[in-house]
Amino acid sequence: MAAITGLIRVMERAARRAGNRLRRDFGEIEHLQVSRKGPADFVSKADMRAERSLYDDLLQARPGWGFLLEEAGEIKGEDGQPRWVIDPLDGTSNFLHGIPHFAISIAVQERKLDGSGWGDVTAAVIYQPITDETFWAEKTRGAWLHDGRLRVSSRARLNEALIATGMPFQGHGNIAEWTRIYGALGPEVAGIRRFGAASLDLAWVAAGRFDGFWESDLQPWDTAAGCLLVREAGGFVTDYRGRSQPVHHEQVLAGNDGLHSKMHKVVANALR
Repeated sequence: MAAITGLIRVMERAARRAGNRLRRDFGEIEHLQVSRKGPADFVSKADMRAERSLYDDLLQARPGWGFLLEEAGEIKGEDGQPRWVIDPLDGTSNFLHGIPHFAISIAVQERKLDGSGWGDVTAAVIYQPITDETFWAEKTRGAWLHDGRLRVSSRARLNEALIATGMPFQGHGNIAEWTRIYGALGPEVAGIRRFGAASLDLAWVAAGRFDGFWESDLQPWDTAAGCLLVREAGGFVTDYRGRSQPVHHEQVLAGNDGLHSKMHKVVANALR
């Protein structure tokens, strides 16, 4: 196995500390379901507490680095320093409804060498508190689940592939676009799953549990860590036109080499 670096240890410790509190809060959800406002308000506070915990721990570990946070937005760091890209609770609706499928996502993003903006993601941790699974990756050093190396699946045929997606909801996403993709891809694959946490969908593609993934209208904190995990596990991540960027969130298409190209062809044809 690859030796876990100090940076990954810092990220994992911060994720586990925030995850311990989320796990305790999750245990309280079932007692709040009798109230209409109670659960949603409780989850919002749990989300913010997790974000604050992550912010405090990571700021202490790397004082000059910036942050891109789901709740607090962008906090600039010192010139030339990387930033943390953080989703403290991906899968909020699952958490709210007592479904044990949610995660903390942390990525490190470097500045472009020419200073024109943000470039490569170089480290990633996705921590699932309920199952106590830590998915992690560093650029050029592979993707891992704890101390086991991750590889994307080797399936090459669409009719054997299990594909994950995220569906539009309450004004988020383009339902017409999603329907066209689903209508074209659904009949070609072995199954489609919607589990409600994009970071875990991408981590599971890296682990070979899912063979592919597509979704649109996400945010950088949803996907920054997952994109690196898939790539370091030997997979590909692009937009629907096949273009590759360090972080995809407006359009995400992920899979192994053979399946990605087949999925891309189906999706591109569906959107013509």
